[in-house]
Amino acid sequence: MDTKRNYKFNITKKSKKTIFAIINSKIIKTTTLILFTNDPIRFWIHILFLCASCFVNAQNHIKISAELDDVKKELFIKQEVQWVNTSNDIVNEMVLNDWNHAFSEKNSPLAQRFSDAFLINFHLAKSKDRGFTKIISMVDEDGQDIYFQREENQLDVIKIKFHNPLQPGAQINFSVNYIVKLPNAKFTGYGFHDDGNYDLKDCFLLPAMFQENRFVTYSQLNIDDASLSNSNYDISFTIPNHLHLESDLTVIKHSHQNDFQYILLNGACRNNFSLNLATQKSFLYLKNANIEVASNLKNAKLNDINKIRLMDQVVQFVSVNMGQSKIDKIMVTQTNYDRNPVYGINQLPRFLTPFADEFVFEMQFLKTYLDAFLHANLTLNYRKDSWILDGIQIFMMMKYVELHYPDAKMMGNISRMKLLKSYHLMNLDFNEQYSYFYMLMARKNLDQPVGFPKNQLIKFNEQIANKYKSGLNFNYLDAFLNHDIVQQTIRDLLNQSKSSIIDAASFKKILEKNTQQDIDWFFEDFLQTRNLVDFTLKVEEKTSDSIILKLKNKSGLNVPIPIYGIKDKSIAWKKWFENVKKDTLFKVAARDYDRMIVNYEQDVPEYNLRNNWQKTKPNLLFNRSFKFNLVRDLENPNYNQIMANPVIIYSLYDGISPGMRFHNKAILDKPFTFDIVPIYATETRSLIGSFNFTVNDFRRDSKLFHIRYTLPGSYFHYAPDASYFRLTPMVQWRIREDDFRNNRRQMWMARSVNVFRESSEFTVNETENYSVFNLKYIDTDTEMTRHFSYNADLQISNLFGKLFAEVEFRHLNQNNRQFNLRAFAGMFLYRQTNNDFFGFHLDRPSDYMFDFPLYGRSESSGFFSQQLVMAEGGFKSRMMQPIANQWMSTLNGSASLWKWIEIYSDVGLVKSDNLSPKLYYDAGIRLNIVTDYFEIYFPIHSSLGWEIGQLNYEERIRFMLTLNPKVLTRLFTRSWF
Repeated sequence: MDTKRNYKFNITKKSKKTIFAIINSKIIKTTTLILFTNDPIRFWIHILFLCASCFVNAQNHIKISAELDDVKKELFIKQEVQWVNTSNDIVNEMVLNDWNHAFSEKNSPLAQRFSDAFLINFHLAKSKDRGFTKIISMVDEDGQDIYFQREENQLDVIKIKFHNPLQPGAQINFSVNYIVKLPNAKFTGYGFHDDGNYDLKDCFLLPAMFQENRFVTYSQLNIDDASLSNSNYDISFTIPNHLHLESDLTVIKHSHQNDFQYILLNGACRNNFSLNLATQKSFLYLKNANIEVASNLKNAKLNDINKIRLMDQVVQFVSVNMGQSKIDKIMVTQTNYDRNPVYGINQLPRFLTPFADEFVFEMQFLKTYLDAFLHANLTLNYRKDSWILDGIQIFMMMKYVELHYPDAKMMGNISRMKLLKSYHLMNLDFNEQYSYFYMLMARKNLDQPVGFPKNQLIKFNEQIANKYKSGLNFNYLDAFLNHDIVQQTIRDLLNQSKSSIIDAASFKKILEKNTQQDIDWFFEDFLQTRNLVDFTLKVEEKTSDSIILKLKNKSGLNVPIPIYGIKDKSIAWKKWFENVKKDTLFKVAARDYDRMIVNYEQDVPEYNLRNNWQKTKPNLLFNRSFKFNLVRDLENPNYNQIMANPVIIYSLYDGISPGMRFHNKAILDKPFTFDIVPIYATETRSLIGSFNFTVNDFRRDSKLFHIRYTLPGSYFHYAPDASYFRLTPMVQWRIREDDFRNNRRQMWMARSVNVFRESSEFTVNETENYSVFNLKYIDTDTEMTRHFSYNADLQISNLFGKLFAEVEFRHLNQNNRQFNLRAFAGMFLYRQTNNDFFGFHLDRPSDYMFDFPLYGRSESSGFFSQQLVMAEGGFKSRMMQPIANQWMSTLNGSASLWKWIEIYSDVGLVKSDNLSPKLYYDAGIRLNIVTDYFEIYFPIHSSLGWEIGQLNYEERIRFMLTLNPKVLTRLFTRSWF
């Protein structure tokens, strides 16, 4: 019997279209598939095989044809997108990242991020320096327009609506024509540079990452966390002949015609790509059997041969320890390094650097290469799970230093100086710096969970502390698990990332396969909480031949901890203790070990190392001896440290005065600190100075995060012939928002200000000694474009009672015009003195509380009398009767004219006994050079008339100047904390 039969199939037009779309897709590697066969069984087998191939090998494909206009700094782009639905659900829309458009407006999420970080250059930038994306057309493969819109409050995220739902395994093809106006690279490092070069990244319209059946919709925040769908890229680039192109994509073809170059590039299975265009060739190339590396890291003191040698050493190390890269080319650029440098190595000028040039270049290349390698080979949600990349990067840097530079010190060659050997900072190994940078934030109660999304981290944590803690956590796991388990897990993780998106769950699953140890604590406690590790040892009982020690878990965090027995400065015994939820007792022989130490090798990122030591020999009096240093040092857990360092201060009455400061303040904050500063006043030839004792109580899980108890005292001169002593016991309650990035801060303060003054021939004052109870509330919310503050003050003494409040608002608008408005209102509750010393002042407070840094406190004429502090009335002109002993209300305002030149005006009502309320006003020019730190005021007209035309006008000019180093440092640290 003839079993051959002829079969016909009525395949609909829509079905044919779907089948041919799948066949023509770049994702299908099989080219021998025959659809039209007379055997129906074979036909459906092929169809099933085809679908299976889609799910297994599915890749998106992006074709870009871009032309650079070097004059307008614009890219003209024609782009084709092929996106495959790899999920099991129907998809109705997709999301494109348009991060270049984040530069288009001053109220974008990126602009807000700059403002939060007190960066003003973006807000003040000219339109030619801004970026934007102009979409000309977007059509599907049938030529029909595609509906798209920008997400609300996310102008750099585009949502596309499909005409028809996209089935699982199916794909959509569409094309888009658009113009990209590139931003100036001074904002983020990416865009066009003023020297004619370009660094291009995240400037194209690319599909966002598709994770857990939804698109990741993240706005550009300048934190290197673009999460894109893994894609194949074909790029055709047209650029002027004078530019040289470098990319981590592969150059397929390169030709010249007239004044332009035509370059074809290709890259398979890419998370992202970078392009560098430069007027001069600056890249060095290293190529071996597995990978090509291009680098333009700068180091003028090293020749190219030495650079290549060091690059090869790093590349070989990464290859051996982490496996081969899934892409064949990696680019290491100076721009990427500058965005995330090796902190501590190159913050000093070149002539002061304590590290050898080769070591500096090696560390710079190592960190930047690891970052580029991991971004290219780890497919993950970089905003949500950046701790994985950061942890691997820092962990591998630590391993590299252990291998090649085991004796390297944190302070480099300076550590060899005999004069500095006594400082703990000089003796720290290079890898120990990571713990101290993390602990810097933990001791300030500003640390955040490692597993927090990257956009929720404050700048110091995002760029330094959380990266370092992630690396320390990996190192902690490595020390606990041993046997190369963590490094094997990293290799397995990178290998799995070639076919799937990596997250915390997949990392844990791989780690559990490689070890039998319990590692739940790592993922449950270390990632998502701020819980600290803090263990201590205490002698519980002593006998003639043994000691019973208590291991106490002070923080309650259930993590493994190692205990060491030290004999003659060497490790004689070591044991890991697990599940130490409560106190654990153990016994050691009394004379077998000199000390028992928790976490001796500091593999555990522990909060406090000072309570980890316990000496076992009973004849020793102290657990830790005392140590003196001349300058501030890092905290040394082996000693009780006292620092003594020279100081110099200046005031008009005491002159330039040298002194010594004795304190226990290490670089890391402590619960208790003291500060004693005796000073010799050269002008009065007497001993002056100050002291301060402080107890800090940090509340880690409360908005009331810090309570500070202080007892400060000071003895200085307030007139040429008279001194004062002030003693001010005080309590401060500091409140912050749950979101650490929120700039709002609140504080309550209660204090007793006790002042004892000598009488002076230079001042008229009936009250020499007095005490004032002061209750104060301060509420501030500050960023670069907006500032709001409110404070209320209650003062009670046997002589008077006062209540006053101040509100200040500052705003920088879209036209770069800044407006300032301040209102003050105060009144006496009661007054039992005729002395106006405690009255409200229009133009310069008497400062009877000694709160303000007045350089000439009692001066009524001359240069120092012209100093202005913005308090009470806040007037700039010196009025004839500026004091109110009943009530006062004023309004201060200013507005910018051009850059930092502003006009100002003040108006106020003053009421004193037996007088009617009197109105005062003034107006003039303000040079707002550094707001609140350095300002100059030129009065023009006031209640006194036209001041600018009067005699001795220079004496009417007022200035605000801050010289206190602690205050000035806030200008540089406020963007980090």
